[in-house]
Amino acid sequence: MEEIKLLGLDLSLASPEAIEVLLADAADPAIYAEILSSNANRPEILKMLAADPDVPDEIREAVVKQLNLPARVAVKHRVADEARKGSLLQKIQHLTVGERIAIALRGGQEIRSLLLKDANKEVVLTVLKNPKISDTEIELIAHSRNVPEDALRAIHKNREWMKNYSITLALVNNPKTPPGIGITLVTGLRTKDLAILEKNKNVPDGVRAVAKKVLAARKTH
Repeated sequence: MEEIKLLGLDLSLASPEAIEVLLADAADPAIYAEILSSNANRPEILKMLAADPDVPDEIREAVVKQLNLPARVAVKHRVADEARKGSLLQKIQHLTVGERIAIALRGGQEIRSLLLKDANKEVVLTVLKNPKISDTEIELIAHSRNVPEDALRAIHKNREWMKNYSITLALVNNPKTPPGIGITLVTGLRTKDLAILEKNKNVPDGVRAVAKKVLAARKTH
């Protein structure tokens, strides 16, 4: 938990662009209240907060009162999902590496999915530390051939994630998983999955060889 705190984004110092991205897809509704309390002296940030369609009414009302705005603030319209995602990606690309790392830790699922494609390895690894990341997302990452090898190593080191059979299966079948990791996972596979793995020519030969050996041993019992 201490590591997560150290990587946190100081919302009183964050650029308007970083806060705009975070507002577009916040992982936790509590972030809205934090933006409000951290930016009492930054009216441009508070106006951005009041205009966001996802901000809770009580937060919007607090901004209106604090800035003495009209009772009916013009709230932005929600855009279609595809347009929203494209716009979000463009905004993320203009952030510094440090801001992307901080957003990776506190952003919602849409932000996490975009940052998993980031060219900076540290950004990708920080996505895995996001407290809101789900097992379903981890399984998709374990399947991916486009994430850094270190991300697959990080998944393997997490005992809670490795209790999920689907994640284990995804890792062992991913050609990018280091053979040393893949081999250690083979014995935990179900027989039907071992049979498929043995014929999977995309994985390293060593992993297939162990799968064949384990499969043969099970057939003799």
